[in-house]
Amino acid sequence: MQITPEYIAEKLLAAEKSALDLEDYSEMKVTPETKLRSAAVLLPLTFFQDEWHILYTRRTDRVESHKGQVSFPGGASDEGETTPEQTALREADEEIGMNPKDVIPLGRLTRMITVSSFRVSPVVGIIPSPYAFKVSGAEVARIFTIPLLWLADRNNYWEFSMADSERSLIAYHPFDGELLWGATARMTVGFLRTIDLLK
Repeated sequence: MQITPEYIAEKLLAAEKSALDLEDYSEMKVTPETKLRSAAVLLPLTFFQDEWHILYTRRTDRVESHKGQVSFPGGASDEGETTPEQTALREADEEIGMNPKDVIPLGRLTRMITVSSFRVSPVVGIIPSPYAFKVSGAEVARIFTIPLLWLADRNNYWEFSMADSERSLIAYHPFDGELLWGATARMTVGFLRTIDLLK
């Protein structure tokens, strides 16, 4: 199987059509009274050293939420933003200096509700490599990538059942000193399943 941008876009479109606009996963119990904020992240794909990688950031200890955690560029939607793409690309520009014109959007993954009460839409896009990032020192401590095939190796992550809950937690083995777990790990696994790298 050759993973091309066209192949990824086709898989994302097929998954989006079959999802019927439902959340893929919720990290918390949602009731009619639950107030959720709209958010989006960019899942950035980049090709170098003859293989695909996913780009991640590690947040600083100065941010409001998810301090020191591995994440995708992204955040809450601003007033006036009508699509997840607008939010994800604006946030990527603010956090890592990724010019929206340099991103080739391929599609979206199904939405996810996080424990921090956000309804997150992951937007998958291709970014160039190499790239002159301009990191927001207040928000981002580090940018790094992990090879797609390493992420797709089932020996490289665990899925734990949560006590007294139907939910589970995904956590990867450390890679280059970084710990990928929680919502970002689940979005990663969701993407890998969508493009048939994981069953």
